[in-house]
Amino acid sequence: MTHQVHIIGGGLAGSEAAWQLAQAGHKVKLSEMRGSGSTTPAHQSDRLAELVCSNSFRSDDAERNAVGLLHQEMRDLGSLIMAQGDLHKVPAGSALAVDRDGFADGVTAALEGHPNIEIVRERVDALPDDGMTIVATGPLTGELLAGSIARATGKDQLAFFDAIAPIVHFESIDMEKAWFQSRWNKGSGKDYINCAMDKDQYLAFHAGLIAGEKTEYREWENVPYFEGCMPIEVMAERGVDTLRFGPMKGVGLDQPSTGRWPYACVQLRQDNASGTLWNIVGFQTKLKYADQVALFRTIPGLENAEFARLGGLHRNTFIKSPELLDPTLRLKSAPHIRFAGQITGCEGYVESSAIGLLAGRFAAAELAGAALPSPPVETALGALLTHITGAAEAETYQPMNVNFGLMPPIEGRTKKADRKLMYTARAREAFRGWAVS
Repeated sequence: MTHQVHIIGGGLAGSEAAWQLAQAGHKVKLSEMRGSGSTTPAHQSDRLAELVCSNSFRSDDAERNAVGLLHQEMRDLGSLIMAQGDLHKVPAGSALAVDRDGFADGVTAALEGHPNIEIVRERVDALPDDGMTIVATGPLTGELLAGSIARATGKDQLAFFDAIAPIVHFESIDMEKAWFQSRWNKGSGKDYINCAMDKDQYLAFHAGLIAGEKTEYREWENVPYFEGCMPIEVMAERGVDTLRFGPMKGVGLDQPSTGRWPYACVQLRQDNASGTLWNIVGFQTKLKYADQVALFRTIPGLENAEFARLGGLHRNTFIKSPELLDPTLRLKSAPHIRFAGQITGCEGYVESSAIGLLAGRFAAAELAGAALPSPPVETALGALLTHITGAAEAETYQPMNVNFGLMPPIEGRTKKADRKLMYTARAREAFRGWAVS
């Protein structure tokens, strides 16, 4: 099959871009290095759109949450990632979480079965000199390709750490100590498992985090962490109460034995459809494996925990997109190349997929000899794209999740809850106008 667009990278962004182009009738070659003998420090399979960290797409509330609004906009544009996420969702309160295996299998099958998509298992080490290309290699871009990107952009690559949370087998959790409850009783009531700590237990746990042996990262030294995915021991170093007001907060949770909020609480979220695996929420870590097992088994209810996966680290690589990319995600110095996904400096599964969706649609329009206008900045898609392609300060550019702060402010004084509704109402109106234009 002779392709019209070459997509490099079969993660969420590359998969979404390929789907959008193929659905528009264009021939796509999708290159993915996993399955060719190459892999990454974080992936465990050769499936497309494999989730390497959390299984959560975060809030699905399109009325009061920016990421939920982004979900809806992507659904309205025929997103493959959202369609498969909806097919393989697992209980998670007001969030959208997915069975990671079923999700990746579904995306892979859809792309493999599309007549306009050719999947090639190969490692690409250099940017092509010509031909329409979308680079969606994500946070684990190979060293040689990263070097090629650096040479093409004239900029040094940027990197930061992203940490992976541990996953526990449900049958090893002591449910006589732990209990099911969502914070503030949202959702079905069984979306999260809670492990309470009293003050002494919490202080001992905090001390263990500080004292635990950490992974050495030699070549990655002096690289900043992303605030939204901070290793738990790094948070602990910021102060004794940081965790208790962060991922281990007890507010909104009623401990059955006391009827009161616990001093601190560890939450686990369902990780697969069958409910046999649960990930420890917010427990990204760079502790060495032995220290992880010993320390996490001091958590009440996890004394005999068996881990399906322990925490770890992987590198994230991204470019200075506000300086390097035009409004349609093309590299200014080489317009035949677009970038998509986390390598552009967006953060999160949904954000990565959204930028892949836009890259695919911009490329499809260009092939058709048309000009697709950028989505309005009042929409979730437009706000994210605008931030990436020019609104952010290039010199201090850091990965960003979608949020209402990326949108033009609502004029006048309003209550916080009302303001969120006003953002989403305005976004839906702007989106409708753009989608039919």
